[in-house]
This record gives sequence, C-alpha cells and structure tokens, in this order.
Amino acid sequence: MDNKLILIVEDEPSIREMVGFALQRAEFRVAEAGDAQAARVKIADAHPDLILMDWMLPGVSGVELSRELKAAPLTRDIPIIMVTARAEEEDRVRGLNLGCDDYVTKPFSFPELIARIKAVLRRTLPGGEDEKLEVAGLEVDGASQRVTARGEPVRLGPTEYRLLHFFVSHPERVYTREQVLDRVWGRNVYVEERTVDVHIRRLRKALAPFGCDGMIQTVRGTGYRFSEKL
Repeated sequence: MDNKLILIVEDEPSIREMVGFALQRAEFRVAEAGDAQAARVKIADAHPDLILMDWMLPGVSGVELSRELKAAPLTRDIPIIMVTARAEEEDRVRGLNLGCDDYVTKPFSFPELIARIKAVLRRTLPGGEDEKLEVAGLEVDGASQRVTARGEPVRLGPTEYRLLHFFVSHPERVYTREQVLDRVWGRNVYVEERTVDVHIRRLRKALAPFGCDGMIQTVRGTGYRFSEKL
C-alpha cells in the first residue's frame, strides 16, 4: 500500500505495540497515541492515511474524537476504523453513522485487521488531490506526494509537504498564520500559531539548495504568501 501511515489510537500500550508490529511487518508506517490529545498532536505533525481508533479512551472517547475529526474540513477525509470490544449491532451502527469507514471487534486476527485496512485504503485514497502543480521549475505531484525542483527531488516532511501543496495551490494570496493553521492543520487541532513559523523555516531550508526558498514570502504584519515574483 505504498508505505501508508497508520495512526493507532489505543490507551493500552501492549495492544499498541502488538498492532504496530503487525502493521510494520505488512510494510505500513506507524504512529501511536494513547489518548485524544496525543492523537491530535500526531495528526497535526503527520497527516495519517488511516486511523485505527479505539472506542474507549481515557477522557475524550474514541467516538467523540472521531466525531470531531469528521467535522473538521482538513481531517474529515481521513479514513477511520473503529476498534472495540463492543460487538452489538447498535454500537456498530453508531460507529458507522459517525462517518467511520469500518468497524473491527476485539479480539481480532491481525490478517483480518490488515485486510480491512487495505480494503478501506483502496476505497478512500483514490481520487484525492492527485494533480501535478508546477511553478517556476518547482513541481508538486499530489498523486505520489513527491516534490521536485528543476528535476531534482526535494526532501520534505509530511507537514512541510502539506504546507507547500497548500501554498502552490493558492499562489499570490496572503494568508495569516491563523488561516494557514485552519487550512493545513485544521480548526479542531490545537496548535499554536508560532508552529506555522517553525514549519515555514523548515520548508524554506529544504527549498534553499534549489533557490526556491524565496517563493515562500513573509508579509510583514500579516502572514505569508507564495509567489514566483521575487
């Protein structure tokens, strides 16, 4: 599945470890969170391709977190598989009505879980932002999530990639830090505005060897703009 990133949201460390090991053997990348707040941080840092969500979490439940993610424009399209010991049809229907893409009951076999994940990814990943965007020799390929500058690969982290994709998709417009947070991280992810500055610096550093860092422009007193006009 092209090394997709799966976020495991589960409060039992032993279960996270076992599931994570099985997913890595199936050649998925894995991120882990033990509660809703940790999950929000992981999602902000690296937009996952799919979330395995435990129903019962401490504090904010998996049901509440799923509802929150499905209501936010920038996370609503992340597929969620609800994982729970609740096997009753009423609970299964409730989870699916939240917008979850599948429902797996404990105990489950790892081959079944991996098959469910692959099936959901096949249903939900095609048809995303797969267009190629090109500005002054800088090309962003949405299908492969690869960036090249004058034909050379540019190494970006997931957040820097999403930032660049957003800016290249909206050239010559000025955005405040708050607007960038809303559009790239999402309204319901709790990240400070200065986080934008940190990732902008990382993005510029990655683009600097190719002379493209000046395209990410600071607009004093307002925010940032992407422009090929230096």
